Amino acid sequence: MPSKPKTNSLRANLIEAGGWYGAAAVLLAYALVSFNVISPHGWIYQLLNFTGAIGVLIISYIKRARQPALLNFVWAVIALVALIQLTLHAL
Repeated sequence: MPSKPKTNSLRANLIEAGGWYGAAAVLLAYALVSFNVISPHGWIYQLLNFTGAIGVLIISYIKRARQPALLNFVWAVIALVALIQLTLHAL
């Protein structure tokens, strides 16, 4: 019997990796701001929050975990608005 293609496994692994990246990015952003390494008003903080929230949002949505999905959707929107504001102030 021929083996099945590994595309589902690869996809699942990429989604899991994205979820782990998301958790790590949000925690890193929080730690860096808490220890005064970066500013909470800067690009790095907002990008870590935005990309981290998207990573956790995707894995939460796929696993049908609605509460963390909603939390990270709102988190991503807040970070996106902050990134837009940073962009407008830089112009």
